[in-house]
Amino acid sequence: MAENEHSIFITGAGSGMGRLAARTFAGQGYQVAAVDVNEKGLLETAENHQNIRTFNADVTSYEAVAEAVEETESKLGPIKKVYNAAAIMPLGKVVDQDIEIFHKVMDINYNGVVNVSKAVMPKLLERNEGELINFASMAGWVPILYMAAYNASKFAVVAFTEVLYHEHRDSNVKVVCVCPPPVRTPLLDQARDTVWPKVFDQGEHIEAQDVLDAIDQALVDDELFAFPGKGSRMGVRMRRWFPNVIWNAVHKAEGF
Repeated sequence: MAENEHSIFITGAGSGMGRLAARTFAGQGYQVAAVDVNEKGLLETAENHQNIRTFNADVTSYEAVAEAVEETESKLGPIKKVYNAAAIMPLGKVVDQDIEIFHKVMDINYNGVVNVSKAVMPKLLERNEGELINFASMAGWVPILYMAAYNASKFAVVAFTEVLYHEHRDSNVKVVCVCPPPVRTPLLDQARDTVWPKVFDQGEHIEAQDVLDAIDQALVDDELFAFPGKGSRMGVRMRRWFPNVIWNAVHKAEGF
């Protein structure tokens, strides 16, 4: 089967990294399934791209995800790549955020990844080919103040994807967990609209393309984790070896 007879399945395609990935693959001739609850954003993503098909589907619903996957495979072709990029990032102290926020963040950021992985992975394994990319974050390794909900969801994505990788490492299906630092996308606006951690001003902010490039390199190198940005790998090592150093820096930056 020719490359462009395969399809690409992308969640969070209404903006940011998901949008860039959708347009990139569409430009390469693939049929792209762009999935999001942001219908306006999806239409903007698909503008001037005849081979982007939009799915206004909620990743928190396994039934909706499974239906989108089935329709993608039947109308656009066998799924070759999956980009699990849907996420939200409202920030705040644990005592200040409503309980519903914690549940919603986990439902989208983690359960959404699980739903898509469960719906697609059996098809990839049956064909013994394909690539599943789950979007975690440096926040899945390094907890900081104001980010309890987001940290917990991304830690969960890291753990889930690592286990999934090892359960199928002998197959030809590649599983990647990408863990970027803050990326210049609309997701950061959710932090600005709630609480902006001062440490965000001290670390690097990268572009969406940097993340996609790191994913491509991880796939070439057959690596589980992709760490975009210059300081990401060192950040993980610092968290593992010197957690108090990181916490002291965070407390100093935030002032409490």
